[in-house]
This record gives sequence, C-alpha cells and structure tokens, in this order.
Amino acid sequence: MEPFKNLLNAALVREAGGALVRSWPGFDHKAFERHAIRGLEALEMKARAMQIADALEATLPDDFGAACATIERSLAEPTDPDAPSDAAAEASVGLRGWIVWPLGEFVARRGLDQPERALQALHALTQRLTAEFAIRPLIVRHPELTLATLLAWTRDPSAHVRRLASEGSRPRLPWGLRLQALVADPTPTLPILAALQDDPSQYVRRSVANHLNDIAKDHPERVVDWVRRHLPDASAERRALLSHASRGLIKKGHAGMLALWGAGQAFAGDCSLKISPRRVAVGERVQLTLVLRSASRKPQSLLIDYAVHHVKADGRTSPKVFKGWKLELVPGETRTLAKTHSFAPVTTRRYHAGEHPVEVSINGRVAARTSVRLSL
Repeated sequence: MEPFKNLLNAALVREAGGALVRSWPGFDHKAFERHAIRGLEALEMKARAMQIADALEATLPDDFGAACATIERSLAEPTDPDAPSDAAAEASVGLRGWIVWPLGEFVARRGLDQPERALQALHALTQRLTAEFAIRPLIVRHPELTLATLLAWTRDPSAHVRRLASEGSRPRLPWGLRLQALVADPTPTLPILAALQDDPSQYVRRSVANHLNDIAKDHPERVVDWVRRHLPDASAERRALLSHASRGLIKKGHAGMLALWGAGQAFAGDCSLKISPRRVAVGERVQLTLVLRSASRKPQSLLIDYAVHHVKADGRTSPKVFKGWKLELVPGETRTLAKTHSFAPVTTRRYHAGEHPVEVSINGRVAARTSVRLSL
C-alpha cells in the first residue's frame, strides 16, 4: 500500500510551480521547486507540507494581498463534496487536492496581521480541499472576527465552506492546532453547530457530529443536554448525526447518554464470548462470537461494544474500544453475534507481544471477558 505521505510529492510540487508561474509570470518556479523538493522523500506528511510552505514563503510576492491573488488565480474549479464524481472540476486546469494544505499553511503564516484578506483566501482554498488546519491560527489570534466569519459562512452556497465553519473550529481537530480556549469553553461554536445541524450536505453534518464528539471529551453533560434537546422528533438525518456525536460517551458507558438512546438498563440475561483462534500474529484476524440469552420478560434495547486491551512496551495494557452491535432482543431470545477483528498494522498503533484481554460491554457495563495472545 502506497504510504499516505507520498500524496505530497515532487511531481505535485512541479505541477504547483507551473500553475503559480502561469498565474504570476514573475514567480521563480525553479527556486520554489528546488527548495520544496530538497530532501522531501525523507520527510513524513506534515513535514512535507511545512517544507513546501517554506518554499512558498521564499518565492511568492512579499505583499500578502498580491501573494493571495497569485494563489487564487492558480486554483482549479471548486469541487462538489457530495457529488460521486465531479468530472468538470477534475478536468479543470489549476491546483486542487493535497497541494492546498501547504498553500493554506502559507496563508496562515503570513496572514495573521491581515486576517480579513487571509479569510478571503481560505474561503477559496477550502473549496479545493480544506482549510481546516490553516484557519486555526486565525481563531487563536482573532477569535471574534474569525468566529463571526465562520457563523456567516454557515449560510454559504458551498458545502466545503459550510463544513469549514464546523471543522475548522473543532476544539481537538486531529493533526490541527488545539484550540485551548474552545476546549475550556465551547460556547462560542455552539451557534455554528446549531446552524449546520440540519444542513443538506452529509459532508457538513458529519463534521458537526465530530465537533460535538470533541466537546463531549471535556464537557460530556453539554453534549448529553444537546442530544436531549435535539433528539425528540428528529429527522433520520439529524438522528444519524446525533448518534455519531454520541459515540464517544456511549463507548465510555456514560449512563445519561445511554439512557437517551434507550440503552440505560443493564442487560438481563447471560452472555458468553469466544475468540478464535486464541493465538495470532500481527497481520492476522480473529473472530469474536457472542451469545446472548435474554432472561427478561420485556424487549431489551442493547448497545454492544468491545474493547481490546493492547499491550504496551512496558507490559501494561491500554484499552481501545471498537463498535459492536445495536439490536433489540425479544423476551427469552437467544442471539448469536459474530465479528472479525484484525490485528493488521496501522500507523496509529504499535503492537507488542503478549496476552491482550478483550471485554464486551452491553449498555455501558462489562458483560463478558476473554483474551487473545498476540505474537510478533
């Protein structure tokens, strides 16, 4: 599988150089390419984006407005994130896709003293990929202006721009600058989320759900209250959004959130868990088989997750919760459930040999345990 970092490569740099020199004939595309490509293959993805941004700083016009205009003229037609294939945009000449990350980084670095012009440039850039990383330094330096702009953008015709209003202001955006003020108090972004909660674009609604899930990590009761207020009579689309926003608290067994989704009661019955095979190597799979036997005289709504306690380098274990099943168990019913779990290598986890405990939780309470031995 091609490493993700290779999406930012020498060919993309040369393509950017060509587009920028067409936009501004005075652009020194050869100097830009030399600076951006030197040692690029040895770098990880974020470092590659930062090096390309360094090269842009060294070669774009010193005047920030002129630099932004150069970038904007070099862009391809905007894409439609909800279209399965936006052939017109893909065929258009100009920059789009992953090169937008370093372009946005340039705007974020040079635009802190000209925030209105920087926001204008990010409005254009986000329609060709995203400006979710680049807008965050502006939120830190100019919170009132930037958040007011994002609220206004919730009415923008572009789904990319509306999504940026939510995604760019997420308190704990992965790979992004952490917005500590919003971690401490998410109140300023709640009007943005309220405006976008019923957005016609799934791309936008997914961001709202992830934003709420971010807030739940630090302010669980605020998100429980949000779901309590917005779940009654919700459309199917809003219900799906709220379910996705609730996932973190459900995985943690938060009683209030589980109750809102009809899973506040403890499971009445027996539960057995088996894993096959019990010994595997990294890269292999196991099958989890769960047998439920209801002892209740009433139907039971069950939310079932499982946690694998991964062995760390020092021998301790750290749990990772995975989504299991959501089901209704009728009185006296016996139900067998099966799921495959992979120990394939992933970039975000390093495996260590040893006994990995596995727990199944039903409605937030541990109901069964076993383990699997992993070898390298």
